[in-house]
Amino acid sequence: MNILAQWFPNVASRLPEFIDSFVQTLVMVGVSGLISFIFATMLAIVLVLTQRDGLVPHPVVFNTVDKLIDLFRSIPFVILVAALVPFTRALVGTAIGTKGAIFPLVIGVTPFFARQIQAAIAGIDPGLVEAAEAMGMSTPKIVLRVYLRESIPSIVRVTVITVISLVGLTAIVGIVGGGGLGDFAIRYGYQRYMVDATYATVIVLVAFIAVIEFIGKQLVVLLQH
Repeated sequence: MNILAQWFPNVASRLPEFIDSFVQTLVMVGVSGLISFIFATMLAIVLVLTQRDGLVPHPVVFNTVDKLIDLFRSIPFVILVAALVPFTRALVGTAIGTKGAIFPLVIGVTPFFARQIQAAIAGIDPGLVEAAEAMGMSTPKIVLRVYLRESIPSIVRVTVITVISLVGLTAIVGIVGGGGLGDFAIRYGYQRYMVDATYATVIVLVAFIAVIEFIGKQLVVLLQH
């Protein structure tokens, strides 16, 4: 504690708030990451199934979903957050704080996540799909037992990449009062010139990302074997 007070005096005097900010970041990453994973997986499966050489080709569905993903990916996240304020308020009752940050985070990260999972599924050996079709497996079974099951290591790998990007987005959403470590760094480190608050935030975020990467690599190695 003495070292903390010496090197980061402004953080030490606001330690409970700093810890609360970190917890808010964890909540935003966890909740929005889980919701995004579900929607992104669904979108990726739709794209893989309805593409030209997919199991159920459907150009209209494929092009519609494909273009919507490209549209939302092309919008800078800060602008997207501002544009979604009315929808966020209508949906959750507020556009600030952790509760108000989850919806724009989901909208912002899902298109990127969907592309990552789509690429992971596309990397499966086509021979496995052909063999499953030859065995008479239905489309839902092929999705579960071939597409998803065989691409688990790749999906874990892209999930780690996406979660790391999501951590960065939680810092950005702090600009509009989204809470978390980003909001803490902006309010104290930037607006009140408490540089140690910024440095403490950077250190914690770097350590947090390092832990995510370590866990992700261990999971990939475990699943590949």
